[in-house]
Amino acid sequence: MENQQTFSIIGNRRNKSAVEKAAQGIFTLCAFIAILAVVSITVYMVINGTPALFSVGIKEILLGTSWKPTAAEPSYGILYVILTSIVGTTLAVLLGVPIGLLTAVFLAETAPKKLAAVVKPAVELLAGIPSVIYGLLGLMILNPLMYKLELALFKDSETHQFTGGANLLSAVIVLAIMILPTVINISESAIRAVPASLKSASLALGASEIQTIFKVIIPAAKSGIITAIVLGVGRAIGEAMAITLVSGSSVNMPLPFNSVRFLTTAIVAEMGYASGVHRQVLFTIGLVLFVFIMIINISLTGILKKGDKNHE
Repeated sequence: MENQQTFSIIGNRRNKSAVEKAAQGIFTLCAFIAILAVVSITVYMVINGTPALFSVGIKEILLGTSWKPTAAEPSYGILYVILTSIVGTTLAVLLGVPIGLLTAVFLAETAPKKLAAVVKPAVELLAGIPSVIYGLLGLMILNPLMYKLELALFKDSETHQFTGGANLLSAVIVLAIMILPTVINISESAIRAVPASLKSASLALGASEIQTIFKVIIPAAKSGIITAIVLGVGRAIGEAMAITLVSGSSVNMPLPFNSVRFLTTAIVAEMGYASGVHRQVLFTIGLVLFVFIMIINISLTGILKKGDKNHE
């Protein structure tokens, strides 16, 4: 009978210690790189975004409403641009998040398997479509429809400046559609991760299916849903290419049928030829955008932690 050799998949204590130390070193390095990236971006944006605040003036930039960077007497007011990003992103989130959340609930809890097998790949396909395609579809399909609505609403107006359908409302609809895949996929994963025992206990106590979904499952999945909202907001406020095509890219008060310019589209539209103070102000716009995203992330994270403490 041949001698059989046995091998241990555990190894001796020395090998285990070396592997654990190497893994700890790799994980520490990855965490350090992530922190370094955030710090580097923050420092870079502060260094390049603050000079214009001192040379032009904080009040003139942040509270000014006139944007004429190439005029004989240039003005760099970005108040309307800031308001457009706030209003546009807020409306897109208010429109897209409820639709995305209800779709996630449908896929995770109530959809027949055959229907879910069709809807799920369609949602994932939406996530893979480049933003410029959304912009082109909005330009060719949505803008003409908005223009017809605009003509019907303002046909007797003598003061309205017609936009051809490229306005805030078109931008909001495109942004709402673009955040749907993020909200749906992450929310669905969070809902599916809720222990089945919670649902069973709720139903056993006499709650209906709808009551169980909205009173038990969604609160239990709150952490993942808020993460989906944060990522959706980041996608909406950071989008540039699609919005450039459908918003009209003019600096105006953010009203539904006005051509508008977002923070991101201001940078994209003018960075290619900007120089001097004009270029510095565009970096200031980038700094404002960066601060907005940081505030949103910190605020929603704080809300999540407060909710977890209350839940405990």
